[in-house]
Amino acid sequence: MATLPLKAKNTLSESSDVFETGKYEVNTTTVRTTHPSAPPVEVFRVTPLTEGTYPVLLFCHGFMLASTWYTNLLKHIASHGYIVVAPQFYGFVPISNPEEVERAAQVTQWLSTGLPLVLPEKVNPDILNLALSGHSRGGKTAFALALGRLDQKQKSPIRDNPSLPKFKALIGIDPVEGTSLSDRPPPQILKYIPRCFNMSVPVAVIGTGYGNQWAGPLIHPCAPDGLNHSEFFNESKPPACYFLTKEYGHCDMLDDNWIVNTSRVVCKSGTGRRDLMRKSVGGIVVAFLKTYLGGDEKDLDAIVNDPSVAPIILDPVIYVKE
Repeated sequence: MATLPLKAKNTLSESSDVFETGKYEVNTTTVRTTHPSAPPVEVFRVTPLTEGTYPVLLFCHGFMLASTWYTNLLKHIASHGYIVVAPQFYGFVPISNPEEVERAAQVTQWLSTGLPLVLPEKVNPDILNLALSGHSRGGKTAFALALGRLDQKQKSPIRDNPSLPKFKALIGIDPVEGTSLSDRPPPQILKYIPRCFNMSVPVAVIGTGYGNQWAGPLIHPCAPDGLNHSEFFNESKPPACYFLTKEYGHCDMLDDNWIVNTSRVVCKSGTGRRDLMRKSVGGIVVAFLKTYLGGDEKDLDAIVNDPSVAPIILDPVIYVKE
């Protein structure tokens, strides 16, 4: 086991450059369902090693992707003083979106009792400071969970379950509703009515400039217009932030390995350095979490006021506070 650094006083308002690796050494592990903590699904956990209590981010992976393929992005976030929990909802055989939302709800319930059992010694989760995020279809899952909806006919919304911790922030990373306007599997989140989402959670949406483009003559966009980031932001109530990574594609925030590179044949990729994309997405997430979990608006305001502080082009950047 790694030697723990000296105890840190982790106040989220400490000054830091959110686009650079944070000050905390981090550790990753995969928690199987056979572990004594009994997670409902396999969980990829990323955490600081320094003794202390940290906010928690629940992260939902994209369609036919693995939680571990986001390792560099999630390590960046964790290095700034956050515990990241990324469930693996399915293997090679995808499940329905309602089942995915249900499993995400089960993991949320597990956090209070199970997460402390899989953390390093003297590292504790602050479940009262809980945020939710997801990429692609996982972004839709995150919105559905925050809205408390499994499907159109559900009579008892999951958000009314008293055993579920409450989310204080929601971040969609290139969220996608479906493959086309005629193919929107349940739960159908988008209503095409501005500011209609019935939730009070602060929202950040990070979109990609190439997500709506065809990857080839017969390969449809991974994040089609009318079903992607811009509509999710349009239907989110204030406070809500929007960041468009103008020169990057739908999977460019994932790790670089041969499996992920294969996915970029299906989803059009940008030409810029992907490590800068990961730093930028990670930095935006950290700045948003610092604002709405820690009460420190400095970094988020800096990005909104001058998007050129990011390592990549963010255009447009919109922040609607009320």
